Amino acid sequence: MNTWISIARYHMVDRLTYTALPWIIQGFSFAVSLAIYAALGASTSKASYSGALATIYIIFAVIGGQSISRRLPFAFSLGVSRRSYYAGTALLAVSLAVVDGLALTVLQLIERATDGWGIGLHFFRVPYILPGPWYLTWLTSFVGLALMFVYGMWCGLVYQRWTLFGLLIFIAAQVTAVTAVVVIATGAHDWAGVGRFFTTLTVAGLTGVLAVLAAALLASGYVTIRRVTV
Repeated sequence: MNTWISIARYHMVDRLTYTALPWIIQGFSFAVSLAIYAALGASTSKASYSGALATIYIIFAVIGGQSISRRLPFAFSLGVSRRSYYAGTALLAVSLAVVDGLALTVLQLIERATDGWGIGLHFFRVPYILPGPWYLTWLTSFVGLALMFVYGMWCGLVYQRWTLFGLLIFIAAQVTAVTAVVVIATGAHDWAGVGRFFTTLTVAGLTGVLAVLAAALLASGYVTIRRVTV
């Protein structure tokens, strides 16, 4: 366990990337959204939703990838084992997701208290995904952020093992799988069934599905790192 904590601290030498950078970019995104909706004269009687909160989740995926591609070779040169490095990086992912998920929850509470920052803007309150009580918002935010970080880690491992060409194939395979699902649903004329699945799935249920997916990605990444060479 001490080794895992040491690996997490090893990453945190670059504190700007892991702590400040996500919020600098997300803050800029929020400021732009606030300015646009204020300029449009959005009314507080009609809520306006922004999808720009996805920014911080995307950043977590990028940071997760960099935690492998940029820092793994040097860690190996120091004699760190694959298992310890992976576990320590995963520990960092969970820690950051807990703290930043709480920050998103607090910002949502402020948003609710100010009736959408005074202009009816729902930036941190996302319909269906983040609409509920604060503890569920925290849990969903935590799971979502951890999921994206772990996904980024796996992409970084794929790149480290099979280079850019392998990563492109990896991403293409995912796009192909999603496209296949869309084609099958369209051919079967069963989009109504897809809609029923998501409308009947509660936010807590969705969070559980994402948690299972995150665990599966974490296990897949562990299998991948066992064969990575630098």
